[in-house]
Amino acid sequence: MNPVRNYKLMGLSNRVSMRNKNKKISNGVKSIYFDYAATTPVDDRVKKAMEPFFKEKFGNTMSIHSFGQEAKIALEKSRETVADLINAKPNEIIFTGSATESNNLALKGVVFARRSLGKGGFAAHIIISQIEHPCIMETANWLEKQGVNITRISVDKYGLVNPLDVKKAIRKDTILVSIIHALNEIGTIQPIEKIGKICCSRRVYFHTDAVQSFGKIPIDVDKMNIDLLTASSHKIYGPKGAACLFIKEGVKIEPILHGGGQEMGLRGSTSNVPAIVGFAKACEICKKEMKKETQRLIKLRDKLIKGVLQIKDSHLTGPPCGEAGHLEKRLPNNANFWFSFIEGESLVVRLDLKGIAVSTGSACSSAKLEPSHVLLAIGLKPEEAHCSLRISLGRQTKEKDIDYLIKVLPNIVKNLRRISPYGK
Repeated sequence: MNPVRNYKLMGLSNRVSMRNKNKKISNGVKSIYFDYAATTPVDDRVKKAMEPFFKEKFGNTMSIHSFGQEAKIALEKSRETVADLINAKPNEIIFTGSATESNNLALKGVVFARRSLGKGGFAAHIIISQIEHPCIMETANWLEKQGVNITRISVDKYGLVNPLDVKKAIRKDTILVSIIHALNEIGTIQPIEKIGKICCSRRVYFHTDAVQSFGKIPIDVDKMNIDLLTASSHKIYGPKGAACLFIKEGVKIEPILHGGGQEMGLRGSTSNVPAIVGFAKACEICKKEMKKETQRLIKLRDKLIKGVLQIKDSHLTGPPCGEAGHLEKRLPNNANFWFSFIEGESLVVRLDLKGIAVSTGSACSSAKLEPSHVLLAIGLKPEEAHCSLRISLGRQTKEKDIDYLIKVLPNIVKNLRRISPYGK
């Protein structure tokens, strides 16, 4: 093992052991989780819905006997529930194992379908933004090596894509536009409806990675002119291992996994019924509680932002809150900051020792040493991007948790600046 990596793992192990041994930190406050953008705990109601499908209703959905048909009925009911959350038809929902798989299926599947129709193979054009999730970026990079032309649209200082830039970038050979709905790092909500309308008028497929927005804010695939949409269970208090891709009726797409014909022939693999049932239950809960939970989280988020910005040389990234025209452009549970003269990873470690779990950015790429491509895209310098802190709230977040974070963070920042290699 790499000695540097081994050293880091030892340090991580020690921190985990300290946290587990000391469930309550010195002031009596329990460990606080502020990383809901990375993943969420499974809701007890979701867990209860899943339990029968591990042992009692364990059949394979492709079997024609009663055990299999019982599982098949649960699968199709789940499809209806997930579709209902975004105003889709049940037959437009394809279950996958992860959002990464769904995003790969969306991009590669559209390109492969074009090739299978004899329309120039990989001689096609796709538009994405500079702030997409790594699984979109890497899929686009792979397709580019196969001969697909990729245009990467820039964003403004808030991380917003200008729909007019998308319109200008569309060419005769453009087959797909893929723009993320809400940024996992800085919470920016894109003008998806406007972009969808442009794509529809130009007869170009429109895909959006809605992993962070799905279940948090209203989505109507019909109203927004969305042809393909990616969503994930574990971001909405469902289990890991379940996700979906909405594929509008009539969209031509080829599978990237071939097998026994599951999921209408678009995703071969034995259906993960327990996880899918849990995913559907999570969707049901989100639809019922979304409005109330959104209002609660916005109140906590704004209090958090106001408190953190009291710290000298602290900066909010993404759209400002409480400012006309920006109220609807940030996820209700997201706040991202950068602090001058501090390295973000050090902040994460110090806060973890205080019982507070936060992130420096996307959990999918936080192990990399490079600065966030999202923060660079909005204009931050590499040294500023390394100073970022993402705080994301969720169902278990209470006002006292915000109070505690606001209380301990200033001293941590002050102490880190005292020893910072960045200097002041």
